[in-house]
Amino acid sequence: MSGVLAVLEQRDGVLRSVSFEAVTAARPLADATAGGGAVEALVLAAGPDVQGGDVLGRFGADKVTVLHSATFARYAPEAFARAIAARVTASGSSAVLIAASATGRDLASRVAALLGVPLASDVVDLTADGDAVIATRPVYAGKALLKVKVTARPAVVSLRPSVFTPVERPRAGAVEALRLDVADPGRVVVREVKAASAGALDVGEASIVISGGRGLKEPANFAVLEELARAFGGRAAVGASRAVVDAGWRPHADQVGQTGKTVSPTLYIAVGISGAIQHLAGMRTSKVIVAINRDKDAPIFKVADYGIVGDLFEVVPKLTEEIKKHSA
Repeated sequence: MSGVLAVLEQRDGVLRSVSFEAVTAARPLADATAGGGAVEALVLAAGPDVQGGDVLGRFGADKVTVLHSATFARYAPEAFARAIAARVTASGSSAVLIAASATGRDLASRVAALLGVPLASDVVDLTADGDAVIATRPVYAGKALLKVKVTARPAVVSLRPSVFTPVERPRAGAVEALRLDVADPGRVVVREVKAASAGALDVGEASIVISGGRGLKEPANFAVLEELARAFGGRAAVGASRAVVDAGWRPHADQVGQTGKTVSPTLYIAVGISGAIQHLAGMRTSKVIVAINRDKDAPIFKVADYGIVGDLFEVVPKLTEEIKKHSA
């Protein structure tokens, strides 16, 4: 194992939290080599200045490289993949780590294909075994963990968001900005990005996720969950089950589950969700799971650390009151 390339993610020139997770995961992997390998943090952006890039050294980056081009103002799948693959080849990195975010899931497979190597996806733990990488990933909707030995060089790995908690392991973190001339952005071009409402947290990045299901009875009742989210002081996001999204109650961006987003927050509160296997696949690795449901036999209670059997319209407001008291 030699150098490790951590591919970062930015939005409007600001690094997203998954970027710090990627660097955190890369550091011990690089250290596992004799003499210690280097961690290069790579970010593609429209300009040379990326907010947060100057502090990546605190989390283990020996070097921060900003490849900037007007083409990189928005996600350009083919151009991004080509630029990253070229950087991997030039640097001789033995491993490439990419967050398995909505963008990263698409990008990681493209990079692996260009490099002609397999992809270990949605990984929740990483270790080194000589020149090989041992990647642990959930299988069977999260019911089991599979260890995969990746012997290909480079090893391309996508990391499940919110699993690798950022840890400070200070290194130099010298920043280098390189301008690229991208003549061909590729066949796929992003024309517009519709952002969530101001202040709304992405369920994939929030440390607390409160998800609602059919038990809420109608879309207007999600106001109960939004009030609880506000009580946590901006740290919580409101998610939803597939049934709710399919019914048009919430946007697809809020969906947690196998066909939605995979989340691993510090706290996951499932309200009025029965716990179908597709939903469990998207939140089972949450650190603490709280379930609120009227049905004591609901499958969600089998994975919950704490379960409350009761009417959510009575339980959630009381819980909100207690959280507000505690916060005050």
